[in-house]
Amino acid sequence: MAKPKPGRRDPKAEALARDGALNPHPEAVRDTLFAGNPFFDARDLVQVRYEMVRRHQADRVPISDVASAFGVSRPTFYKAQSALAEHGLGGLVPQQRGPKGGHKISAEVLAYIDQLRTTRPDLTVPQCVDAIATRFGVRVHRRSLERAVAPKKRLDLP
Repeated sequence: MAKPKPGRRDPKAEALARDGALNPHPEAVRDTLFAGNPFFDARDLVQVRYEMVRRHQADRVPISDVASAFGVSRPTFYKAQSALAEHGLGGLVPQQRGPKGGHKISAEVLAYIDQLRTTRPDLTVPQCVDAIATRFGVRVHRRSLERAVAPKKRLDLP
């Protein structure tokens, strides 16, 4: 694997990072395919995960040996194997962790707050939080509510 000289742009690494597929620990991959063949790039997390699962399934290398050669734990191997089996190659692309958005502040809650603020414009954010808790039985954070009701920023390009 040819590494770019320091100070030079690396378009492949930039693309992998942008897509969330840049392996954070390419140095941990010690499999012979990645050491001796420029096609295999230890920085490409999807390729590493695919080859790791393939090494076990096609070459019948024991899971503990495969996990060690690819610098991952056995649970990580099982997770990749399951993702590949269930979703194909796309299942190996890392997914965003954690909540994907405001799960407590639904469209129904926002509509309720809009209605409240229309009838009572002097209503404070803490009062809105209390009203949501009373009506929906959900406790939302003040800042989450402020972000949800704030006007969306637009990118006006010249």
